[in-house]
Amino acid sequence: MANKPVSEGNSPPIEGDTGWLNPAVIGMGLTSFFSDLGHETASSILPLFLASLGAPAAALGVIEGVSDALSSFAKLGAGWLGDRVSRRKPIVVGGYMLTGLATGLFGLATSWPQILVSRAVGWFGRGVRGPLRDAMLADAVDPRERGRAFGLERAGDTLGAVLGPATALLLVSAMTYRKIFLLTVIPGLIAALCFAVLVREHGRRLTRPRKFWEALGALPRGFRVYLIAVAVFGAGDFAHTLLILRASQALAPSLGTVQAGALAIGLYTIHNVIYAAATVPAGALGDRYGKRRLLAGGYLLAAVMSGGFILATPSWWHFALLFAAGGLYIAVEDTLERALAADLLPRDMLSTGYGALAAANGLGDFVSSVLVGVLWTVVSPAAGFAYAAILSLVGAALVSRVRLGG
Repeated sequence: MANKPVSEGNSPPIEGDTGWLNPAVIGMGLTSFFSDLGHETASSILPLFLASLGAPAAALGVIEGVSDALSSFAKLGAGWLGDRVSRRKPIVVGGYMLTGLATGLFGLATSWPQILVSRAVGWFGRGVRGPLRDAMLADAVDPRERGRAFGLERAGDTLGAVLGPATALLLVSAMTYRKIFLLTVIPGLIAALCFAVLVREHGRRLTRPRKFWEALGALPRGFRVYLIAVAVFGAGDFAHTLLILRASQALAPSLGTVQAGALAIGLYTIHNVIYAAATVPAGALGDRYGKRRLLAGGYLLAAVMSGGFILATPSWWHFALLFAAGGLYIAVEDTLERALAADLLPRDMLSTGYGALAAANGLGDFVSSVLVGVLWTVVSPAAGFAYAAILSLVGAALVSRVRLGG
């Protein structure tokens, strides 16, 4: 039946090649790597470039906020569109090209509003491609192996995010900001080329197209419960750069401000390395033992980490364990949230579902960015971490109640 959700044990026909490590999955992993390498290289030097243009400090916040909001809206609309077209691949390739070209245009800007326009266009392309790519990835493998496939895609994305700032650091002493921005077009276009060449797509037979609100209303009940769980957890899932701030503040009395800051950055590097290394194992464990169970465990680990930052003594190894826990749970979250979504959705609503999932994540990120920061500043860092721990526990409880196939 077209509207029957796929359970973790079902094996419906799939697009592309069989076996989870197939050209489509490899192509999407390479695409994510090159795309993130390009725009993370640009993002690393963007604050410095804005300062060189004499832009106010608030300009970066406006640029990021507007771009992220546009990307979230684009994901929701593109997800709905993706279930109304027979071929998603041209839209995805176009989205990657748009992001790569728009990022390179930073190098031609002479004022921060021009950067705002370029960033917004690039993030629109990022939003358009995301749900459609995820739907194609879910279709490219057997449902029992989706965790590993999504883990590999996340690993490529994370590796690009790690190497992007390192690339910027190597280039910044050798060339101008403008030249670096222009160079980022190269990995951006390579990303689009990888997707175009390596990812195959067979035309889909379309069911009766649904209007936008009708499509959202037709999402399975179990998936709607899942969206609530993701949004609740996301509302407490703060940006992990705050961990750097907390560790540096706690270690400064014993190590000094400079050394504490350097150590905190080093710990954050460990956090990112663990994140990158754990995505594929997290997906494989989800495939074997159940994605829902492992995702709930990841949410619980987030609560433990937040609680640990409240109780931690000013010891570097305490913070090392907490940063490691942060990298591990993010790997579980990023990999299995999308893999589990595919198990809860009918094949003809994959793209719409991924758009709704992205919107739920975007809503959660917005709430957490505001509330955790306010609690941290107005009350105390412990209040912010306590809030995050509570919402992580509630999110874990809600995920555990999601019914597969219901």
